[in-house]
Amino acid sequence: MKLKDFFNSLVEFGILSDPRGLDCVNKQLEIKKKKYDDLSNEKKSNFDLESLKNPYKDTRILNGSGDEEIKSILIGIDIDVSELLLADYLKKSGKQIDLVMSHHPSGYAYANLYEVMGMQKDILEQFGVPINVAEGLLSKRIKEVSRKLMPANHTRVVDAAKLMNIPFICAHTVADNHVAKYLQDKFDSSKAYVVSDVVKTLESIPEYKNSIRESIGPKIIVGSEDNRAGKVFVDMTGGTEGAVEFLEKLSVAGVGTIVGMHMSEDHIKNAEKSNINVVIAGHISSDTLGLNLLLDKVEGKFGHIDIIPCSGFSRINRK
Repeated sequence: MKLKDFFNSLVEFGILSDPRGLDCVNKQLEIKKKKYDDLSNEKKSNFDLESLKNPYKDTRILNGSGDEEIKSILIGIDIDVSELLLADYLKKSGKQIDLVMSHHPSGYAYANLYEVMGMQKDILEQFGVPINVAEGLLSKRIKEVSRKLMPANHTRVVDAAKLMNIPFICAHTVADNHVAKYLQDKFDSSKAYVVSDVVKTLESIPEYKNSIRESIGPKIIVGSEDNRAGKVFVDMTGGTEGAVEFLEKLSVAGVGTIVGMHMSEDHIKNAEKSNINVVIAGHISSDTLGLNLLLDKVEGKFGHIDIIPCSGFSRINRK
């Protein structure tokens, strides 16, 4: 399997699991293509051509030609220079490692993380928030995240991968789409009656069951286990947290419980004010679940891949 084939499959399966639906994703790609066609030749030369077929700016090949043969991958939730040095050490010790893959973005994929947040407005619309309201609130939040990313030394890890000649990619939203869709489908079908039912559903999933042993299992942080769950909204994709004001709008739209990876203090306070129950499933465990679901599909297409887990990731195969 070539690196480019592996990567393109990550994007393909990420699109098919996008909670917005295939029609919406294709429409966004059409808009992107129209904007590209209207650019001057000078601006086209600086355009990210990958974005014409890959709608997730936080999922990119960061180092490598794409023609590398891939049989063994070191995969972690976060890859820093230390994990690249680990990969180099393992290779020198005789372990075959053809690729290093991070879940969280690095390099220009990290610098452009805010661009993925636009998908949140379409997800919120599906849950009853008017699109004009979602767009207005999200616009402010996207600018805020963009400003926070500006001073980061985002090329540091990629520079190290280049110096060590290690193929390096990141797969963020393509994996987050999987955990969001998987859990949303599960809660839609289970129709949890009280919030404790939501927690029990999560605890039945191997990745969350494992996290309980590490004392970082699912927790109710707003509301109580005896509260009625109401409509459950799984908030686990779209780059990073949306606008604080979304919680109030979701409450008005009829959402009773939010299941998320994490939540800031400002968001928690707004959830309390809006009387929305909040269950934090767990960040690393949710990322692990999304990656496992994605990798199952890739292995279903290409066959077995030798996966070496690190940096918080553990491989659980559902095939």
